[in-house]
Amino acid sequence: MKKYRNEASTTTTIGIDLGDRYSHCVVLGEEGEVVEQRRIKSSERALALLSQSYPASRMAMEVGTHSRWMSLYLSGRGHAVIVANARQLRLISESDRKNDCRDAEMLARLARFDKTLLTAVQHRSEEMQQDLGMITARALLVKQRTQLINHIRMTAKASGQRLPKGVATASFHRQDREGVLQLASIEPLLELIGELTRQIRAYDRQIEQLCQRKYPQTELLRQIKGVGPLIALCFVLTIQRADRFGSSRQVGAYLGLCPRQSQSGSRDPQLGITKAGNRMMRMLLMQGAHYIMGPFGIDSDLRRHGEKLSARGGANAKKRALVAVARKLAVVMHHLWAAGEVYDPLHNANQQTS
Repeated sequence: MKKYRNEASTTTTIGIDLGDRYSHCVVLGEEGEVVEQRRIKSSERALALLSQSYPASRMAMEVGTHSRWMSLYLSGRGHAVIVANARQLRLISESDRKNDCRDAEMLARLARFDKTLLTAVQHRSEEMQQDLGMITARALLVKQRTQLINHIRMTAKASGQRLPKGVATASFHRQDREGVLQLASIEPLLELIGELTRQIRAYDRQIEQLCQRKYPQTELLRQIKGVGPLIALCFVLTIQRADRFGSSRQVGAYLGLCPRQSQSGSRDPQLGITKAGNRMMRMLLMQGAHYIMGPFGIDSDLRRHGEKLSARGGANAKKRALVAVARKLAVVMHHLWAAGEVYDPLHNANQQTS
């Protein structure tokens, strides 16, 4: 531990490099000098001691497992807390001399110089976090069920059997087992798939109840055919507030559905999407795009937009069209939520013909 002096100041800036058990803190004074370097436990007691030593200070930390409860705790004790977006801190993550103390000092200096460089993250409330946890748990069960089904198909294929492809995932465990049961290892897995399916359906009922009881704004989003309670609720919990964005077009970039850019002079290569933001929300939007572009999708501006892009041809035309539809779907959902409008599937097309 290296200490210079231990004086609190209203202009004190503290960078905290979070760790699972221990975190590293670097304190900067009014002139940007290092006042103290401290290694503390990642606990409320250690944070309380740090808070007492430097009251009403500005603190910066990277988003992570502990950032949510730590930022709420420190904010409640009168500190100005900035939770930095880790994806934007290449100056730290790609440094040639990276260590915990330097990371903490860099966070403090960025917060002291210009806090907008940290691209602050807004943590959702405890209640919203618990509701989102239900969606996350459901996604985990769906992933496990998919892995089990793929394992059974591969095991049957290796034994000279081929299971039918037309069986729905939700009823996979109820299919004709006469041929499958010849494999002794399969029956317990089919029973487990059945139990997972029952648990997933229970989560679906709870999500439907949440939409009706606590998040009535999801009804506005569910006007779009292809957006069910799961997608609508996850969208509301991810965005949190309709007035969070000045323009609905900003939502696509926030969810990582806009192309990356690496322009230099006359060179402007076409790159993939950034994949920033909530990965689960991005996957759900892609599922909605698949439905809109699929055989059950109705005629709409979203579908026509995707068909237009897909008709251009090329190796990845269909994939790019689906991403574009997912991005446009997010924009339309936010607009409906913010404006409280009735959804018109052919709004743009009707305006052009009128």
